[in-house]
Amino acid sequence: MQALGQARRAGQIERDPQASGTLWNERQRQLYKHAWVVYAKAPLGGTAQVLEYLSRYTHRTAISNERIRTITSDEVAFNVRVNDQGGKRLERLEGEEFVRRFLLHILPTGLKRIRHYGVLASACKGVQLTAARQSLHMPQPSVRAIECAHDFMARVTRIDLRLCPFCKVGQLQITAVSHGQARLPTPEHTVIPTNRGPP
Repeated sequence: MQALGQARRAGQIERDPQASGTLWNERQRQLYKHAWVVYAKAPLGGTAQVLEYLSRYTHRTAISNERIRTITSDEVAFNVRVNDQGGKRLERLEGEEFVRRFLLHILPTGLKRIRHYGVLASACKGVQLTAARQSLHMPQPSVRAIECAHDFMARVTRIDLRLCPFCKVGQLQITAVSHGQARLPTPEHTVIPTNRGPP
């Protein structure tokens, strides 16, 4: 607000629709009604709690393991929410139908769940982020900032991503890599499913 007043007095605000005294004062009164101070504090639980909280939004799946009650050779039984008050009921689906509905939540090749813009956009991050750091006279990024996901998880959550989730002894090994399409198909070649779940 102070900088805005200084810019007006210095004549730096061009084509201001509220430049006159009465309109300027009215706008100032409206702006001062807002609490512009952002309240932020360190997370009480530490970085691991923040990572766990954000991962529920950025890496959540169509259904969590906790909701699945039983799996048989014929069907899958799982909890579904009935109302906003937390009511639940048991739903049963044939295995094939359960898998079909689950696959409807998988994003098509080329679509991203998290998108970065500006200097963090993947197309220009290497060039623009370096230029921004140089303009701001920032130090070179630390080794921790560019560590791989495996090392990051091991440092922050003390979880070894390569550890077998079943036996807790063996190490997972990459045996093959499947490459998806480099680009989305053109609209005329896109097959739209007739029965698609919510986004």
